[in-house]
Amino acid sequence: MRFEDLRLTEPLLRAVRTAGYRTPTPIQFQAIPHVLAGRDVLGCAQTGTGKTAAFAVPILQRLSDGAPRGTAPAGRIRALILCPTRELAQQIHDSFRTYGQYTGVRQTVVYGGVNQNSQARALRAGVDVLVATPGRLLDLMGQRLVSLAGVEILVLDEADRMLDMGFLPDIRRILAQVPAQRQTLLFAATMPDAIRKLANDILHQPVSVQVARVSAPAETVAHWVYHVEQPEKPTLLTRLLARTPRARALVFTRTKHGADKLTRHLLRAGVRAAALHGNKSQGARTRALAEFRSAQTPVLVATDIAARGLDVDDIAQVFNYDLTPDPETYVHRIGRTGRAGASGTAVSFCSAQERANLRGIERLLRAALQTVAVPRGDSQQRRGMSA
Repeated sequence: MRFEDLRLTEPLLRAVRTAGYRTPTPIQFQAIPHVLAGRDVLGCAQTGTGKTAAFAVPILQRLSDGAPRGTAPAGRIRALILCPTRELAQQIHDSFRTYGQYTGVRQTVVYGGVNQNSQARALRAGVDVLVATPGRLLDLMGQRLVSLAGVEILVLDEADRMLDMGFLPDIRRILAQVPAQRQTLLFAATMPDAIRKLANDILHQPVSVQVARVSAPAETVAHWVYHVEQPEKPTLLTRLLARTPRARALVFTRTKHGADKLTRHLLRAGVRAAALHGNKSQGARTRALAEFRSAQTPVLVATDIAARGLDVDDIAQVFNYDLTPDPETYVHRIGRTGRAGASGTAVSFCSAQERANLRGIERLLRAALQTVAVPRGDSQQRRGMSA
């Protein structure tokens, strides 16, 4: 199937072609026709499946086609997209801007951690599409800088992540201000009972779209494990990165302090790297992501704040420097590679203290990670060592 087969208008097709896309992903060709038809959608899709375009493209078409505005006065927000983090909000906004560049649809993004003045100016100027994190949106609503009375389309993206982060009360406060007569789209990577209950409460006769089994990693990802003790991990990582110096790599650590310490080690070793975690200012985080996307900084060392919603193509390798005790977090981490059918490699470092974590991951995957011999000089461990 091609995008032309989805009955998209020429401005949308032109934007999609300009962005370099020709063939829709499974979530896109399943969801786009239903969104265009005005149906509510319950989508179960992992990161890296093209989920953002699956709702952004048809929303832009509905708004630019002059879909019924109901009783909303001109200049009011017509589509509201809620998501859990600043990074994801910015990425969704960038997608709307990319796909909507020939439509005339106006959009902006609001999130916390930065001065609100520029966000307030954009809202006063009038927007059709607002992408927001719940906390900052409620702040702006409290200041009467935002009215949701004209919302026709509501999207909850990564709803399970918002639940994990404690946003459910905020979401319900926001829902109370959105018209009952609306189209609602809810997307999540997993479907715990609380998300299913929320979906039952807010969706009207939804179409269910699921493109991968819950907690299933992409089949194009190879899973490797090195059995290496904690003091030897920095040297091993440096050696492995040196083998592919131009490839983009994402490295996950357990703590913010660990991310900073490892980044300093890599920089001393001549590896261009940056750290990304919650203690960084929004400016520093935005800068680190921009330099990672452009490959100016090919190695990004991150805590799990980046495991969900990090929209960067062509990540060749994901390193689990610290092996997570949560198997589903492993799946979300490695979802940053092997995207859209491309191949990728997930490399895990497992110390003696982390073997229980490894066993949990292998149970979830229903397969053993491929054990790889540590290069001579890094460890006395050898291929075939039992996990």
